[in-house]
Amino acid sequence: MGQVPENPEARYGRVLIKLSGEALSGQDKFGINPNVVQRIAREVAEVSQLGVELAMVIGGGNIFRGRTGKALGMDRATGDYMGMLATVINSLAMQDALEKIGIPTRVMTAMEMRAVAEPYIRRRAMRHLEKKRIIIISGGTGNPFFTTDTAASLRAVEIGAKVLLKATRVDGVYDSDPEKNSAAKRIDAIGYQEVIERKLRIMDLTAISLCMDNGMPIIVFNLSGENAIRRVIFGENIGTIIS
Repeated sequence: MGQVPENPEARYGRVLIKLSGEALSGQDKFGINPNVVQRIAREVAEVSQLGVELAMVIGGGNIFRGRTGKALGMDRATGDYMGMLATVINSLAMQDALEKIGIPTRVMTAMEMRAVAEPYIRRRAMRHLEKKRIIIISGGTGNPFFTTDTAASLRAVEIGAKVLLKATRVDGVYDSDPEKNSAAKRIDAIGYQEVIERKLRIMDLTAISLCMDNGMPIIVFNLSGENAIRRVIFGENIGTIIS
C-alpha cells in the first residue's frame, strides 16, 4: 500500500472524502473500472489502518446524472432520484473492494433500501466511525434538487469531520479552468467568500455556503497522485485549502 512514514501523525483525525462518480470509471468515461476502485480502496484502507476515521460520499455521474434526465425531457425530481440510486451502486462497489482487503465498511443511504444498505442515522454513523469502520454515505441528501457536493458538505458537518476532502482530476483550485487555459495558476489557499464572489466552480454554491456557515475547511486535491489521500490527510500541501 505504499511506504508509511515512521510514527505517522495525521493532521485530521476524522475526515469525509468526496469522490465524483467519474473517479470510479477512470479512462472508461462510463461505468465502474474495477482496477480504479481497487486502487482507491487500497489508499483509503491504508489511511484507515493508521487510525484516521473515514467517511466517504461518492457521486453517481459515471452512471446517471439528474440533469441528464432533465435534458432528455424527464421530470427533474425523477432524474435526481435516479442519480441518487447511481450513488448507491458506486458505494456498494467501493464497499466490496474495501471488504475484500479486510476493512470493515458500512454503506448508509438517505433513501431506505434495507436489503443493501443501512438507513443513514447520524448517531449510528458516528458510532461506526468510533469503531473504526469506514462509512460510505449514499443517496445524496434523500431529496431532489441537491447535488452530492451539498450532501458531502452536510454529512461532513453532521458527523463532526475535521475537513472535507474534495478529490478531483486537478491538483487544486485555479484562477481559470486549467483544462482550457494552459496559463491558469493554482491557488494554495482561498476563502469561502472569495470562491463565491469569483464564481469558481469547485462545488455548488449551496455546498460552499454550508461549509462557510459551519467553518468546515475544504481541501481540493488530485486523486490520481501517488498516495494522494494519505499525503493530504497527513498534512502535505498538495492541493488548495478553502477556509
